[in-house]
Amino acid sequence: MTERVPGFSTLAIHAGAQPDPTTGARATPIYQTTSFVFDDVDHAASLFGLQTFGNIYTRIGNPTTAVLEERVAALEGGTAGLAVASGHAAQVLAMQSLMTPGDEFVASKNLYGGSINQFNHAFKSFGWNVVWADPSDIGTFERAVTPKTKAIFAESIANPGGVITDIEAVSAVAKRAGVPLIIDNTLATPYLCKPIDYGADIVIHSLTKFLGGHGNSIGGMIVDAGTFNWSREGRYPMLSAPRPEYNGIVLHETFGNFAFAIACRVLGLRDLGAALSPFNSFLILTGTETLPLRMQRHVDNTKIVTEYLAKHSKVAWVSYPGLPGDRYHALAEKYCPKGAGSVFTFGLKGGYDAGVKLVSNVKLFSHLANFGDTRSLIIHPASTTHRQLTDEQRVQAGAGPDVVRLSIGLEDPADIIADLEEGLATA
Repeated sequence: MTERVPGFSTLAIHAGAQPDPTTGARATPIYQTTSFVFDDVDHAASLFGLQTFGNIYTRIGNPTTAVLEERVAALEGGTAGLAVASGHAAQVLAMQSLMTPGDEFVASKNLYGGSINQFNHAFKSFGWNVVWADPSDIGTFERAVTPKTKAIFAESIANPGGVITDIEAVSAVAKRAGVPLIIDNTLATPYLCKPIDYGADIVIHSLTKFLGGHGNSIGGMIVDAGTFNWSREGRYPMLSAPRPEYNGIVLHETFGNFAFAIACRVLGLRDLGAALSPFNSFLILTGTETLPLRMQRHVDNTKIVTEYLAKHSKVAWVSYPGLPGDRYHALAEKYCPKGAGSVFTFGLKGGYDAGVKLVSNVKLFSHLANFGDTRSLIIHPASTTHRQLTDEQRVQAGAGPDVVRLSIGLEDPADIIADLEEGLATA
């Protein structure tokens, strides 16, 4: 008899978890401790030498966080995960295992404004250089690749513009270049899209958003797909060369298809220190248990709201791949058949001033810089999250002066629409 593969909802509740062996507690305990006792000196030496798996120090790993890592990796179909302090920290640690000073990576120009800022400015401090490509023209990814390229980066559903990346097409470019494809799957979550199924080698999440789902905890995740040959041509020495800090261990030889997750932990997290609090891990774990229920309600509500806005006299356009006629609708049906998420943008005929008035006059919606909450959220990106960008960069990122971004929550859709109607009356 073949072993049954659990369904998504079952994994969302059970993956990585088991009753506490000491107390029998059914919920994963919060192991709120800095460090862990060794059996003896030999046990300690084997842990520090990467010869045995176990707990040393919560900056490197923690039992509560380990359950979260295994769960998200299972939901994404990866081999291993690493949970860290934030989505931005996940991006830094993933790149730190791939890049050396002077290296380049190719990134979609349609990204979260904070990622654009991080790539354009903070990464330059490490000597890592970004080359931008247009997800609506796959050829731009091909042309951006050089011998210095070490990775390609894109979002499955772009924030805030609603661009759906043709993951298979970009993956083909990455394979020809011999570099890994990194997909930020924050907006879609593995409930709506599983990038590894379409050729992604690494998946990044801001756990702060839909996976946690309640706006109470910041966290990030790196998922290793286990699909990339890190020893190819010696281009990734962090994984393919002997590590002097671990007595000459070659991580890819030793750990095989989860070597990248190990490298991010023992070479990145260990030294850069962006550890996730066990308490935050617990809260995010609790959120994952209802992920499929929440995501379905999110997309059902969003369908109703986008259809309402598309007909409103003060709305110039709605950018949501779930709407028939949207330029990314066909890609959404391919990559996100259950729905195109609940974050989208629309343009107000009154432009910048109308956007500011709308966000100032809604009541049910919360005006803040987040998405993926149970509550409905609103923001005018040009005056907030994308304000640090140039006018041209804002437009390229889908955050022009007339753009308003909504994250549709789990409230009754009639109440969501009523609040928007009152706010639009002032715009």
